[in-house]
Amino acid sequence: MEAQNRWVSTLRSCFPILTWLPGYNLTWLKMDVIAGLTVGLTAVPQALAYAEVAGLPVQFGLYSAFMGGFIYCIFGTSKDITLGPTAIMSLLCSSFIGGDPVFAVVLTLLCGIIQTAMALLRLGFLLDFISYPVIKGFTCAAAVTIGFGQVKNILGLKEIPQQFFLQVYYTFHKIPEARVGDVVLGLSCLLFLLMLTFMKKSLSSIDDDASFLVRSARGLVWSLATVRNALVVIAATAVAYSAEVTGNHIFTLTGKTARGLPPFQAPPLSETTANGTMISFSEIAKVSTRMWFQHSEV
Repeated sequence: MEAQNRWVSTLRSCFPILTWLPGYNLTWLKMDVIAGLTVGLTAVPQALAYAEVAGLPVQFGLYSAFMGGFIYCIFGTSKDITLGPTAIMSLLCSSFIGGDPVFAVVLTLLCGIIQTAMALLRLGFLLDFISYPVIKGFTCAAAVTIGFGQVKNILGLKEIPQQFFLQVYYTFHKIPEARVGDVVLGLSCLLFLLMLTFMKKSLSSIDDDASFLVRSARGLVWSLATVRNALVVIAATAVAYSAEVTGNHIFTLTGKTARGLPPFQAPPLSETTANGTMISFSEIAKVSTRMWFQHSEV
């Protein structure tokens, strides 16, 4: 009996879903569905932006955004953790992969192997030795790098290097080449996002005796402000599409993206170049490391 209890305890520690799922209350389902839709509408435009920061095709941001939920619902232990791509993660990836999806997949595989090994060896305590100022400094530096990296997109500038200092120089150097359409659309989207964010923060609680109209108005404002990222993407897409079909090519577009999901297969451990040369897994790792050192030196 003791051996059986130990086996059940080990199984639950490996698969936490066996602990919380039997006690799930169906009355929570409604709010969970609302939360899922809200997070999903927010995650889609964010994933597109993170893919651009990482230098990958936009569909890879969507792939990485939704897959984490399927895995973490089985193995996860915290409902408050952030899943999927993040801004800092995307910035770090851009230094290694050089815009190559194969390198991105290999990097993901290596990170998964390292994290699994750390979990099995119970090395989570190492995070306690990372000081708070280091984390804040790294986060602030990443925010500045990512924020300025999007200026070229708002201005519609082309051929801007990825290295930060060169990026600053060439961005200011090419300001006269800015596209008016991109600037107007980009600033309009920023103002719209800031306006909805301010409106949501300004919402006050409603009295119990408030009228139906007041409750409905507050609910509408709250809903629109919550899905503001998705609204901006939809509105900007409609504006850009309208301009394209009328023959006014005033915006820089993402272009065609791959439909559907990639085929389910083992991660590619090699890559074939345009001239037929086969690059092995070890060579990919060496090239990625070399690219990172070159990026760091600049």
